[in-house]
Amino acid sequence: MTRRFEGTDTYVATEDLMVAVNAAVALERPLLIKGEPGTGKTILAEEIAKALGLPLIQWYIKSTTKAQQGLYEYDAVARLRDSQLGDERVHEIANYIVRGRLWEAFTAPERPVLLIDEIDKADIEFPNDLLLELDRMEFHVYETRETVHARHRPIVVITSNNEKELPDAFLRRCFFHYIRFPDRETMEDIVEVHYPGLHKRLVREALNVFYEIREVPGLRKKPSTSELLDWIKLLMVEDMAPETIRDKDAKTLIPKLHGALLKNEQDVQLFERLAFLHRRDGG
Repeated sequence: MTRRFEGTDTYVATEDLMVAVNAAVALERPLLIKGEPGTGKTILAEEIAKALGLPLIQWYIKSTTKAQQGLYEYDAVARLRDSQLGDERVHEIANYIVRGRLWEAFTAPERPVLLIDEIDKADIEFPNDLLLELDRMEFHVYETRETVHARHRPIVVITSNNEKELPDAFLRRCFFHYIRFPDRETMEDIVEVHYPGLHKRLVREALNVFYEIREVPGLRKKPSTSELLDWIKLLMVEDMAPETIRDKDAKTLIPKLHGALLKNEQDVQLFERLAFLHRRDGG
């Protein structure tokens, strides 16, 4: 019987996320994960594999990725080159079949976790092109006239950043979960996992500032969990006292070492405008 996912010692999973993962495993459906950047979508597959003691196969999607590449590719160029060189390998077409990540997952000796990361980066037809293979857990290799069957149905984790709408037919076949941005209590647990025993007052002040920045109207990119952890690490390296975290640049009203939290000039300029209005109004 498959173990249940309950998070790991390095990954804080909320109750609703644990329910979603275990439901997808029980239903043998792909788990479609959405959420704003930095909420741990990609790393979730790694943690599921770690928690359940399963191998992980990762397929990172780009704008140029085609669904066929996940199955296999026929390297006709290499075969032509070898034929020109008189290589005996050219007589066996299987020598020029390059296996994709789905093929790896289907033929793995034990049940793997398969991550299909940022599926919405690819062409709109990409998800539909994988429907049959993910449903039937098999595909045909036309060049060698063989059918590849899944030895074990992989646990499929698919992430999306909502850059494109996914087709309804694809969505119907998935178990969906949206990872909400961590509330303060959960974030405290996350910080404790990464920096155990950190001074409570430092954590409290850092979180106060972090959530205040996220609530500023007009912010183009809200700082994420990973950026908070980077910022806290810098505060520790600089041996920053809790009472100095709120010391702000008079020109920007941004806390020290803000480069770990704000990642574009528009957001820095937003704080500069707010600082100007604050000074003008006599704040």
